[in-house]
Amino acid sequence: MTHHAIIVGGGIVGLACAIRLQERGISTLLIERDSPLRGASWGNAGHVAVEQVNPLASMETVRSFPRRLFWRGGALALPLRDVARWLPFSLRLLAAARPTRFAAGQTALKTLLAEAMPAWRRIDALCEGPKRLIEDGHFIVWENEARARAGRAAWLGADCGTARFRDATPDELAMLARFIPRPIAGAIYCEGSGHIADPTRLEEDLRAAFLAVGGMAMQGYVEALPFADGRVAVQLTDGRRFDADHVVIATGAASDGLLRPLGHHVPLIAERGYHVQAPVSQADWPVETPPIVFEDRSMIVTRFEKDLRAASIVEFSSLRSPPDPRKWRRLRRHVAALGLPIGRDAARWIGARPTLPDYLPAIGRSDRATNLLYAFGHQHLGLTLGPISGEIIAALVTGAAPPVDPTPFSLRRFEG
Repeated sequence: MTHHAIIVGGGIVGLACAIRLQERGISTLLIERDSPLRGASWGNAGHVAVEQVNPLASMETVRSFPRRLFWRGGALALPLRDVARWLPFSLRLLAAARPTRFAAGQTALKTLLAEAMPAWRRIDALCEGPKRLIEDGHFIVWENEARARAGRAAWLGADCGTARFRDATPDELAMLARFIPRPIAGAIYCEGSGHIADPTRLEEDLRAAFLAVGGMAMQGYVEALPFADGRVAVQLTDGRRFDADHVVIATGAASDGLLRPLGHHVPLIAERGYHVQAPVSQADWPVETPPIVFEDRSMIVTRFEKDLRAASIVEFSSLRSPPDPRKWRRLRRHVAALGLPIGRDAARWIGARPTLPDYLPAIGRSDRATNLLYAFGHQHLGLTLGPISGEIIAALVTGAAPPVDPTPFSLRRFEG
């Protein structure tokens, strides 16, 4: 079977690529594995984080590792069973954190994030019904006065790209106090960020927009990209094989398994996150409340249309490792200590952020096959950068000028 374009991966990045290619008249097939809502695109905090222009591969992050370790009460987990995965990755992260590489990464990421919110508005406009993007900023709060002073100074003095922070107003502090029983020592507000209204509706609406312009979608597991005559095909485990003029790999933390056999060096790790979520009433947590980051606890809480979600944990692991129940127990303790309306019967989720050691995404055209492109490795910014990544891929396919120069995001940076 032949299609002009095949997108492998049904997360936010894959859907955005599929929509933009089909919109340009390129017959596109989207192949996704299992239930689309199980992935990190839909299990994250829903935060459109345009303020995070500093790559996490920095000396500041490296110096903070000891106090952030899970066994010391932090959110950074380095499971002993996965040491063969995270130790080499950590050494590469340390190399990427050197000042010159960090500065180059910051410039590239800042440029990309500057286009993230406009791209989100454009893709939202393609969908019918209520808006999916809520541009309401977010709060960062502290429970400890000393950490509040230090955190406030750090954020107010930071380069946050198109966003900016200010002190929370008295009215905002009073609003937070109405539904957070625990006393707050300090709070700041970010202007310019946003969140999605609901992850389930987002997936449904983007899929509907893709199908409405003539796209095709199917479930299947892609096991290989057979290579011949300078091109790749798409091979499924059930024996089906597809040829295409353009094949885009957007399979998140599983992307290295498809690209390594072709000779690409992909130092990707599954950086796993956890969340708990429960239905909540308007009285307990108003739907108009922006996301709240509890920085002392490395946890973000987001109100969606029907539910309240608390998300945390940075676990350097592998896709095949079983979940660690201690992470959900830690989240429940945080929720209980804050008096948040998420009970012990809350739904649990685990998912893998696809993370490269320099904390920049991989977006570009392969130099191993003439019809192969890729868009993955967006770490904590997959939701934020999904729409702009789709626009870049569409430009590369059609020969148009990309909205952002993708050169810094090429996999060649790991192959020199």
